[in-house]
Amino acid sequence: MRYVSRIDIKNNFVIKGIRLEGLRKIGDPLKIANNYYKKGIDEIFFNDCVASLYGRDAILKTIEIAAKNIFVPLTVCGGIKSLNDIEKSLKVGADKVAINSRATEKPSFIKNASKYFGTSTIVSSIEAKLISKNKWNVFKHNGREDTRIDLFYWLQKVQEMGCGEIFLTSIDSDGTMKGFDLNLIGQIKKLIKIPIIFSGGCGNYEHINQIKSFKNVDIALGSSLHYNKINISKLKK
Repeated sequence: MRYVSRIDIKNNFVIKGIRLEGLRKIGDPLKIANNYYKKGIDEIFFNDCVASLYGRDAILKTIEIAAKNIFVPLTVCGGIKSLNDIEKSLKVGADKVAINSRATEKPSFIKNASKYFGTSTIVSSIEAKLISKNKWNVFKHNGREDTRIDLFYWLQKVQEMGCGEIFLTSIDSDGTMKGFDLNLIGQIKKLIKIPIIFSGGCGNYEHINQIKSFKNVDIALGSSLHYNKINISKLKK
């Protein structure tokens, strides 16, 4: 199982909220990323929470500096709208690029990106929210807008288009630290044929143990790391 540090960024600050709302400042992204790296994190996922809305690429400077000192895979997410955006991200040191909002607007973008840069480079970032019993919709713009796309359909679609990995966020569980949405993981596991990183809800070591029985599911840690509920060094041992 891989442990991925999820670092959400807004205006050069690491931020965290609950269910992608009520965001509060946590600290400096480079200091936090370096700290997690030194403690043994497997990967780092940098997510610019407002880039898709405002077209910013300030996060690229953060990636460039981080890549000089951090030697685990780095993924950049937020505001990726063109092949040129992907190329710029890779040139400054990102290993992978995650696409969310643009893909829901133009699904062929993932297909084209995967063909051009290779499937191992392209991650489908998906934000899912429970709409009714056992029905989740895909959201975009950091959980602000409902695309009306059914999650199960979308999971199959992005795999068909060639992405090499899925980063799935449960909006309902995000930041709550009350446990992963085991129902959601159970519902989708048969649909997933590529690596998936599940984000949202982890608050203690028992929560991690609960999903170790799910094959090919890795986890993203946000609040649990930021608020010292989980220690990476202890986790890795």
